[in-house]
Amino acid sequence: MREFLDEGGGREEAGIDLTPMLDVVFIMLIFFIVTASFVKEAGFDVNRPPNTDQPPRDDERKNILINVAADGRLYINRRPVDPGALTANIKRLHAENPKGAVVIQAEDDSMNEYLITVMDAARKAGVYDVAIASN
Repeated sequence: MREFLDEGGGREEAGIDLTPMLDVVFIMLIFFIVTASFVKEAGFDVNRPPNTDQPPRDDERKNILINVAADGRLYINRRPVDPGALTANIKRLHAENPKGAVVIQAEDDSMNEYLITVMDAARKAGVYDVAIASN
């Protein structure tokens, strides 16, 4: 850029005045905002089930929860059960609700022997839908 001497003897730098260019840019921005057609994106509605505090229906799946404690004690639906009567209890509960599965909740310190005992009892009771839940 060139430098010019001003009247006081000092040097003044010649520059480009950007004010008119900024005015044009802002006017164009306003023009595009006003003339833009905003399109509402088509989506889909989600059908949510109603929020009710009713208990579950009788025809819903109710799983048989078997807890295996670290010391080998067994619990079916939070009630203690003798390992010898485990097959009969699973068979009875499965007859009451044939859609339910056996869910085994084994504690971290429990031995695999107890877990296999419960799985064998479920197979002997005729329940082949067995799941193992982790804590």
